Amino acid sequence: MIGRLLLLAIAVAWLGAGAPPHVVSGFSRTPPVSAQDPAPAVRMVADEGEGAKYWPRWRGPSGQGLASGSGYPDAWSPTENILWKTPVPGRGNSSPIVWGDRIFLTTAYEGGRKLTLLAFRRSDGRLLWETPAPPGRTDSGANYKNGHASSTPATDGQRVYVWFGPRGLFAFDFSGKLVWHRDLGPMEAYHGTAGSPLLYRDRIILYQDQYDGSFIAAFDTRTGQELWRTRRSANVGWGTPIAVRVGGRDEVIVNSQRWVHAYDPATGRELWRCGGTTYEVIPTPVVGYGLVFCSSGRAGPTLAIRPGGSGDVTRTHLAWTSPRGSPFVPSPVLYGSQLYMVNDMASIVTSLDPQTGKALFQGRLGVARREGFSASPVAADGKVFFTNDEGETFVLKAGPAFELLHVNDMRERTLASPALVDGRWYIRTDRNLYAVGR
Repeated sequence: MIGRLLLLAIAVAWLGAGAPPHVVSGFSRTPPVSAQDPAPAVRMVADEGEGAKYWPRWRGPSGQGLASGSGYPDAWSPTENILWKTPVPGRGNSSPIVWGDRIFLTTAYEGGRKLTLLAFRRSDGRLLWETPAPPGRTDSGANYKNGHASSTPATDGQRVYVWFGPRGLFAFDFSGKLVWHRDLGPMEAYHGTAGSPLLYRDRIILYQDQYDGSFIAAFDTRTGQELWRTRRSANVGWGTPIAVRVGGRDEVIVNSQRWVHAYDPATGRELWRCGGTTYEVIPTPVVGYGLVFCSSGRAGPTLAIRPGGSGDVTRTHLAWTSPRGSPFVPSPVLYGSQLYMVNDMASIVTSLDPQTGKALFQGRLGVARREGFSASPVAADGKVFFTNDEGETFVLKAGPAFELLHVNDMRERTLASPALVDGRWYIRTDRNLYAVGR
């Protein structure tokens, strides 16, 4: 107990010390992805078809936690702005995904011995079907904040792709029928498996860092056939890859132990790597201003990297690093001209200038709890939303100053990140699925 309090005190002191970012090299002031700039130098490879209207994967259509449209309520409670509430069977921390009138979630029973995919009707929350994965291995190393159903599915509107770690990779159709199953072999991961699959064009890409046999691999979405597999040296990590377009090529980027890596999505060949992350890494990178922003877990730094390099680019493509406010579990969000992140070890939100790494503000979100935030923040309607494990959502006005508008308390434990579609929130707690709207 004394050791934990000492670590927390050190973290708070470090966060408040005002240490400036370390500018490693000059960098391009390329504007962020926006409607006014349809072809920036670096952009996230996002769903630009029908899926752009929904929330088809981890962190939404852009993969960055940004809601499209407007009209999302910024205030709710167990009785305010609740359109419907439905129980979710089993236990799981995966986030909801949305396509059409369907919401998909994964869940686990019996300590992970039974794993299933759930489909709910978006209009009223009715459970339409539940399909179990075939029996198989159990993720024996799952942490209490991880569990056995933490990986968020992805969908292309035809199939739903689900990764159950040592149980394998699955594709289901919209009626719940199993289309294919790919066994990826046994997995022995510290704290269990947790990353989500990336749907990239005609393939699913995922990576698993573990004690032995770490890899990144791509699979055909139609058949499940393995297209390539590249061995990795990292042995700890729970992240989700992203895909970016850099000039004339695409890169799959993995934020991981000690290094950030980029791979060719066609072949799996490593394109570049950049050092500077720490031992345990979870947050998913975000993209803008010609840079990829990678936060490193356990009070590690945040790195701003120019993609598009070759080999070890630590000395040539690392634009800046900042020790201030980096999260352990939640991913950052880049909204407007600011990078926002919450340090879940101290419940402190930090906003940085993405072009320079300069800290714009810091502020405390409620009572400091050890690893008190798991859900990743989202942004909509000029506000940024941070949800802690106790179900409290802190609503900040987007801007250069810390301005907490109010706190919404759902009064249920919440580790999953929300989905936002058509002016509605879809929030998974430890027991229920909520639709929040006007």
